Amino acid sequence: MNRYPRNMIGYGPTPPDARWPGGAKVAVSFVLNYEEGGENNILHGDPASEAFLSEVIGATPWEGKRHWNMESVYEYGARAGFWRLHRLFTEKGIPLTVYGVTDALARSPEQVWAMQEAGWEIASHGKKWIEHKDMPEDEERAIMQEAIALHEEVTGEKPEGWYTGRCSMNTVKLAAELGMKWVSDTIDDDLPYWGDFDGHRTLVIPYTMDTNDMRFAGPATFGGQEEFFEYLKAAFDELYAEGEAGSAKMFSIGMHCRLLGRPGRIAALRKFIDYAQSKGDVWFPRRIDIHDHWAAEHPHVTPALVPSQMPKEEFVRLFGGIYEHSPWVAERAWEGELGPVHDRAKGLWSALVRVFRRAAPEEKLQVLTSHPDLAGKLAEAKRLTAESSEEQAGAGLSVLTDEERAFFTEGNAAYTAKFGFPFIIAAKEHTKASIMEAMTRRLAHDRETEFRAACAQVERITYHRLKDLLA
Repeated sequence: MNRYPRNMIGYGPTPPDARWPGGAKVAVSFVLNYEEGGENNILHGDPASEAFLSEVIGATPWEGKRHWNMESVYEYGARAGFWRLHRLFTEKGIPLTVYGVTDALARSPEQVWAMQEAGWEIASHGKKWIEHKDMPEDEERAIMQEAIALHEEVTGEKPEGWYTGRCSMNTVKLAAELGMKWVSDTIDDDLPYWGDFDGHRTLVIPYTMDTNDMRFAGPATFGGQEEFFEYLKAAFDELYAEGEAGSAKMFSIGMHCRLLGRPGRIAALRKFIDYAQSKGDVWFPRRIDIHDHWAAEHPHVTPALVPSQMPKEEFVRLFGGIYEHSPWVAERAWEGELGPVHDRAKGLWSALVRVFRRAAPEEKLQVLTSHPDLAGKLAEAKRLTAESSEEQAGAGLSVLTDEERAFFTEGNAAYTAKFGFPFIIAAKEHTKASIMEAMTRRLAHDRETEFRAACAQVERITYHRLKDLLA
């Protein structure tokens, strides 16, 4: 038994229409990371200075020392950059979600007051803006609980959303456990989705690293404000077009006071906001607004069947008959790697068909010989499996003229005598006439060719059976 936890399919090729308020073609979520005063600093009990996301090119942590220039960069964000961004967004009437590092919020009472006066959502960005990746789970839970307690002390309310940024493999699960309505420590989709983590449910609202001003301070940089604007505009235009086609999405834009709050960059943001607002049918929500909308329009639905989480006995009971009278296929599939991708028809079909394709020729032959003749004696005696009976009836094989019955009787006998297994075809993909044509045509094959053809038809049959079962 091998279970792969990553979800590599999500909504798949047909994502839901978000149905944003007012028929908006796209939801643009602006997020302001407030980290100034919560970064690595020996004044904060850390072993070294900060070295991440600043104007100091090639910065490295200074062990045991304060870094005057690095501190100045962060201070600029609190002293000047925040207020420049605050003026822009209040002028434009667009509310934000703030990812607030609680130590930083505690050191910035006037900025917190301004956020709340503007109606901005203040979510938690952790207690300190430090790495969580090496923390044992209990230690990370404890520091997240500290962050929530301090957040309530500073803002008057517990946070409803969470984003760590420098997260661990346990962060999202812990945020759900700690009661967060939403969590954004993913960059894996253009739409929110419900997540269940050890029995705790939360809405995952994915974030972004590409439409993010952090690229002004990294190796894959925006060279200037026009590059930033053009990239935002290109992403917006593509998502807007998808919304016009009936598949509205979400667009996240990440900002930092010390980066985008600089005068040489904020003009690009102002230009983009003017462009997006000119469309008219664009929604500018806080992330809690996205949560509330999604909960109302796309409430969580517990799937009836989750194959990758089933015990073996249940898995084989449900899927052991997908390959006609051959439960060994399901048994071997259950013992292999299964994950969320296998909870959908095509994914589970892949897990089963790989077992079948790996099987020895004599095992494949056993599967072929387990299939009944089309319109044969078992059908007449009503002794087919439920799946075979439905498939044959759907192609009209349960209602035959005397001439058609004679055709199938003679054809089945000739086919089995020549190849040693019955004629197999995915009846759901055919009509009675096309089945009769295929039987005549395939009788001319040599055995090797027809063995491959019959196996391919078995694979098609199993896909349709799974599609019906997991619909």
